[in-house]
Amino acid sequence: MTQIGNSSHNNEKTIHFIREKISENPSPDKYINLFHCLNELGDLSLMNEAEPRMSRGGLRHVKLFSSQWSALVFVLLTSEQTMQEFRLKSLIGAEHDSDAFVTQKAQNTADEVLQKLLPVVTATRSAELSKCGITDEGCAALASALRSNPSHLRKLDLSENKLEDLGVKLLSDVLENPHCKLENLRLWKCGVTDEGCAALASALRSNPSHLRKLDLSENNLGDSGVNPLFAELENPDFKLEELRLSYCGVTDEGCAALASALRSNPSHLRKLDLSGNKLGDSGVKLLSDVLENPHCKLENLRLSKCGITDEGCAALASALRSNPSHLRELDLNGNKLGDVGVKLLFAVLENPHCKLEGLWLLDCGVTDEGCAALASALRSNPSHLRKLDLSYNNLEDSGVMLLSTGLENPHCKLEELRLYDCGVTDEGCAALASALRSNPSHLTELNLSGNKLGDSGVKLLSDLKNDPHYKLEKLW
Repeated sequence: MTQIGNSSHNNEKTIHFIREKISENPSPDKYINLFHCLNELGDLSLMNEAEPRMSRGGLRHVKLFSSQWSALVFVLLTSEQTMQEFRLKSLIGAEHDSDAFVTQKAQNTADEVLQKLLPVVTATRSAELSKCGITDEGCAALASALRSNPSHLRKLDLSENKLEDLGVKLLSDVLENPHCKLENLRLWKCGVTDEGCAALASALRSNPSHLRKLDLSENNLGDSGVNPLFAELENPDFKLEELRLSYCGVTDEGCAALASALRSNPSHLRKLDLSGNKLGDSGVKLLSDVLENPHCKLENLRLSKCGITDEGCAALASALRSNPSHLRELDLNGNKLGDVGVKLLFAVLENPHCKLEGLWLLDCGVTDEGCAALASALRSNPSHLRKLDLSYNNLEDSGVMLLSTGLENPHCKLEELRLYDCGVTDEGCAALASALRSNPSHLTELNLSGNKLGDSGVKLLSDLKNDPHYKLEKLW
């Protein structure tokens, strides 16, 4: 019994000694080892102290001692889930909250919380830091930490933070490091201008081989900002596969620079999002010239709300006829294509080499005339298209009935069909239900919200959804 008592006393002394060392706030690599010792001795008190404080409103709104910060870092570093993906927002709490406790003055800024948790950020593979209130100050600390330990992080999301050009310049210094293995960088809506974009382009020139995905959407880059970035695409060592630049102020001038770059090095880029930019038909024609190149491997192209008309659609259709084998998804939502434009596009679908699987044509001015051309295409080459969105077009029952003749084809593999607010009534519903009974094996999602459907039309489709012989799973 005496030996057991002495052993217990020694353990307590050891635990006390270790806790004192932790409170001295040594470097992360040292205190992590000390927490491992506490864990082995069965003392979880520091970790338990931090948790209830966090639950009272997030780390932004609580005061933690240095030893408790250390405990939290230890807990996060020993979590397998956190090592795969670290989400700061779930820990930090909201900047504004109706809760009485949370509306008190914040104890820590987002930048301060980030600095405390940097050992976790540098150790994880994916850091989700979006919408947390991080500024260039937090970026400076993050950049310093990543320069010291650049090898783990593969995905970094800083979207909707006030980084501005200074923050992006600091990050760009990290990207220049040849040991930086970052593959996915998201800086959506961060207040970046052409100045920050130039710094990014320079960094990618120095270290072009790792980054695969870049999102700079909703930053005021303009053509002057994106042109240096597009110039880097000419480098055959630059392996970027996905580029998102929606609502960035790009015009046909930027499209010309992009087209030139992709002609020089067409083999890597797979996804391109230029939605919400004023490209117009002239810009789309320049892009279409690139799509004609058989070496162009672009699979996903998003051009919603780009000011395209039937003229631009004709250029796209011509390009897809010349090189039909790569593009898988095309988003033209919110462009005034009309029946003239979409009929040219639907004609391409009749080509058996056309591999288009997803087509988005929301609010494009399509009527029953366009639906007739689509039905013809689905009957001619029905095997590839999986997703189709024709929402906010004036199709009415006549258009849906024509479309249903395509859906009846047993080779039609359409899985998702969106017809939101298309002027459909029970008559159109009956045609759809009949088509699905004829070809029950593929359609899993059907959206008819915003249409004037009566009880009889809804019942026809609901019966199909509830019948195990049909694949319909989601019905709106």
